[in-house]
Amino acid sequence: MSPSAFSARLLAWFDVHGRHDLPWQHPRTAYRVWLSEVMLQQTQVATVIGYFERFIARFPSVQNLAAAPLDDVLTLWAGLGYYARARNLHRCAQVIVNEYDGHFPQDPATLQTLPGIGRSTAAAIAAQAFGARAAILDGNVRRVLARRLLLQDWPGAPRVQNPLWAHAEALLPQARLADYTQALMDLGATLCTARKPQCARCPVASDCPAFLQNCTDQYPKPKPRAPRPHRHARVLLIENARGQWLFQRRPARGIWGGLWTPPLLGDAAIGGDNAHWLTTGTAVATLPDIHHGFTHFDLTLAPLHLRCTHNPQGDDNTRWVTLAASQTLGLPAPIRKLMDTLT
Repeated sequence: MSPSAFSARLLAWFDVHGRHDLPWQHPRTAYRVWLSEVMLQQTQVATVIGYFERFIARFPSVQNLAAAPLDDVLTLWAGLGYYARARNLHRCAQVIVNEYDGHFPQDPATLQTLPGIGRSTAAAIAAQAFGARAAILDGNVRRVLARRLLLQDWPGAPRVQNPLWAHAEALLPQARLADYTQALMDLGATLCTARKPQCARCPVASDCPAFLQNCTDQYPKPKPRAPRPHRHARVLLIENARGQWLFQRRPARGIWGGLWTPPLLGDAAIGGDNAHWLTTGTAVATLPDIHHGFTHFDLTLAPLHLRCTHNPQGDDNTRWVTLAASQTLGLPAPIRKLMDTLT
């Protein structure tokens, strides 16, 4: 099948079976496409829709987002994970407002220079918002191409990126780039799935080697994995006489960067220098452990409730707030669930 036949069949399928009612498609502006593309990194569409709608209601334009406090952005992002995306989103909005007069660049290469925008995201924005002839290579597309190429390596391996990009670019049509980009993502998300792909319904299965050789389950090749580490930390739930609880802003780099948590005791990457908070109060109770999984490790949090009779001196990154007020902070999902149990 020629590249033109591939795109023609894919677009014909998309016109009938594609996703046409996603909230960022109406209208399909650069701001809305950009916001959705960043949210969709490492996150499924079903999860993103609610977050996207809340973001658009709170920040209807890139100017609104750029002017908002970072805490407001992180609060709305809480639960989506990969919080560097939210910090980059905020920084990128400010760059667009301050350096581009609030208008997104239309050139993929320029878009790629902005915070948090990589090559595939830049292409998705340029193609969907401006009709640029640019190829995407997200997780869904890598899976489609890995099966078409019978790729004998993990699609994320550096040594196979050039052939993957070259194949993605070779398949681009001459027109309808916005629809084609969405169609390719829809194909991977709805038919050419990781498990039990629906090849019988696929519009381009007739020349897919993995389908023809009945080996779709062997592609894409899995990422080589090292043993998964397990880390531990203690959560200090410190309550003062006024019923307020102590929170700290996390460092910008590392897990939960920029969010707020009670003081944590663990290794440097998790806890930092918080042992002195143990001397500020009397232990009241030890709560059940909390287990949380990150991409590269598992974390067990052991909460300890402490009560103090005074407010120890803090700094600009320390706050005493009530349980109700803590819900307005940007809290990681497991910490938010922990605070909910205290109510």
